[in-house]
Amino acid sequence: YETIPTVVFAHPPIGTCGLTEAQAVEKYGKDNLKIYRSRFVNLYYGIFQVEPSDKPKTLVKVICTGPEEKVVGLHVIGMGADELLQGFAVAMRMGATKADLDRTVAIHPTAGEEIVTLAPWGPMSKH
Repeated sequence: YETIPTVVFAHPPIGTCGLTEAQAVEKYGKDNLKIYRSRFVNLYYGIFQVEPSDKPKTLVKVICTGPEEKVVGLHVIGMGADELLQGFAVAMRMGATKADLDRTVAIHPTAGEEIVTLAPWGPMSKH
């Protein structure tokens, strides 16, 4: 049941699939994880003349394990989280790795493109 996507239809929506960071630490150990995080303005807003401070932010966390960096958790808060989670849940069910995400061509402008363009040279922080 680890790859069943869950969404809270709130404003902003919250989407999650897989393990939380705490669950992943418990299951795989802290040293076997790479946690990728991003906080950004959803690229959907790039075309609107709105003050940057008024544009809603989106938060993404991708939890990977092992040398192949298998994706075991994905968490999104922000516009589009509800819609984009389904496709990523399928990818996780199929055993997607960080390299698989990195090799995916991003659809622009979308919230989902941030997930496939997360710093391929390494995590923003390692726990």
